[in-house]
Amino acid sequence: MSLAAVLQHVQVLEASGLIRSQKVGRTRTCSINQVALRSAEDWIADRRTMVERRLDRLGEYLAQTADTPDQSWAAEPGETTNDHEEQQ
Repeated sequence: MSLAAVLQHVQVLEASGLIRSQKVGRTRTCSINQVALRSAEDWIADRRTMVERRLDRLGEYLAQTADTPDQSWAAEPGETTNDHEEQQ
């Protein structure tokens, strides 16, 4: 990874408030903003919980409907599955 790419990533993290950096001479020191990081962790955890709930509901729905195929996607007699997909 080039120095320019690293600096670009650091700038994005600084702009988001996740890190602070200080340059003294040729040395750049970065530190994590713990409050901002905790806030980001909470946001990610909330989204994970929401997505897991949705996937659980989808799994339940698919399990309930597994025995009843959707007739709107059924192939016509003499038609292959690929032929049916191309028509739609």
